[in-house]
Amino acid sequence: MTEQVIKQVIIVGGGTAGWLTAAKLAKRFNSTDPSAIQVTLIESPDIPTIGVGEGTWPTMRKTLAELGISETVFLKRCNASFKQATKFVNWKQAPQNGINNHYYHLFTSMFDSNEFNLAPYWNLGDIGQNESYADSISVQATICELGLAPKLITNKEFEGIQNYAYHLDAGLFTDLLREHATSTLGVKHISANVTDVNLDVDGYIASINTDKAGVITGGFFVDCTGFKSLLIGEALGIPFKKVNDTLLTDHALAIQVPYETDNPIIASSTISTAQEAGWTWDIALANRRGTGYVYSSAHTSHDRAEQILREYIGPQAAQLDARLIKMNVGYREKFWHKNCFAVGLSAAFVEPLEASAIFLIEASGNMLSELFPRDRASMELVEKQVNKSFKFRWNKTIDFIKMHYYLSKRDEPFWQDNKNLNTVPDSLLELLARWKHQLISNYDFDNVYEPFPLDSYQYVLYGMGFEQDLSFNKSAFNKQDIAKQHYAKVKAVTEQIKNQLPSNQELLKKVSQYGFHKL
Repeated sequence: MTEQVIKQVIIVGGGTAGWLTAAKLAKRFNSTDPSAIQVTLIESPDIPTIGVGEGTWPTMRKTLAELGISETVFLKRCNASFKQATKFVNWKQAPQNGINNHYYHLFTSMFDSNEFNLAPYWNLGDIGQNESYADSISVQATICELGLAPKLITNKEFEGIQNYAYHLDAGLFTDLLREHATSTLGVKHISANVTDVNLDVDGYIASINTDKAGVITGGFFVDCTGFKSLLIGEALGIPFKKVNDTLLTDHALAIQVPYETDNPIIASSTISTAQEAGWTWDIALANRRGTGYVYSSAHTSHDRAEQILREYIGPQAAQLDARLIKMNVGYREKFWHKNCFAVGLSAAFVEPLEASAIFLIEASGNMLSELFPRDRASMELVEKQVNKSFKFRWNKTIDFIKMHYYLSKRDEPFWQDNKNLNTVPDSLLELLARWKHQLISNYDFDNVYEPFPLDSYQYVLYGMGFEQDLSFNKSAFNKQDIAKQHYAKVKAVTEQIKNQLPSNQELLKKVSQYGFHKL
């Protein structure tokens, strides 16, 4: 095997995956220094990035701050808005007598569940009788229902009264990242199409051929070429493991919906509404809504799916174009092979129910930049570590998404098939079996990089009406006085804060006019 120090990282493919990874690496390497590892991104001029409206996790705030991107600039440039939760409509069951049901997966709990968990006291009826779990432990569900923002214009950038993430236009976000990475962080940009990938005698990628920039050599390559997976899939031959026997959706239809007034209601949560063969997303940006329908083509036709989506949008949809997206659900058997690491769609794709895609791009960039090997001798050990970590994260993400379907009481064929035990991972069934008579515990989450923490499971399980009987151990939950004090504080703060916060739309207008104070 050839020994060589890595001096050049070549990222093939742009979009959010490519440019976010490039920015993270260049920032970590200090690539503005000519003696540091250099980062070059090769982007096809023929593949446009079309933003359907994307959701992020609160981790994005830290990412932007670390990269040196102003929150004010980000919000303005990306038509971004604030996201505080996902609202799941009609997932628990189909509408009853025309009345919808919903629950929230929130970003903010009033109290740390590791210090004092209110869940058993809610479960046993000591607090929040006739109230949802989310409303009993947090003010944020009420804030979302009222369309309020998570902060004030007087708060500093990235600081919030409530925890929050963003809705954004992925195409505009790519433009901002490209500009910042090349002008500030030292990333070199080449606009060209890859025509060939050349391997050396050891099976490592040595160089790539392009149509406009000739041959480009590098010591390490990052594959951000999307579903094509030109490097790790086509050139290195790493197979793609489909999980369509677990996650049954395989298509999506997307429609961009302009606001019809100058003062629209901008929702503070992603709205996910269960439908007969899947679910619709509704993401409110500053200038429009991004909507779509994720569905199983084995349970409905494309025409019926488009009808469902247009009915959801209403009369305005008659004037709008729909875009059909084929989803390849699964992940590479290896994410890192030899001197190539796959990020984004080239690595894996699961349906966007919990907005995990951009988060896992962030996680990929973080891990690669922190563990980056300086030569081939150290590469093999890092490869093994990264592959183990990301296989774990993707399988946990698949389990968590599947849990939403499995717990539903809807009875259409699509939902019944999702409850068929042949489609449910044993790892999920084991957890749910334990939790029938046992409080969810931190001992159930033994990895520091669990994508979904204890609180996330509690929001979904209790929101979906999971039947958990803790009565046999009721005597262990004997701090009712503390639970009632915490609950009373939730109610008091809810009344206080809902009169202080502006609406999303009001805050975004002020950001456009004045901007936030910088950290």
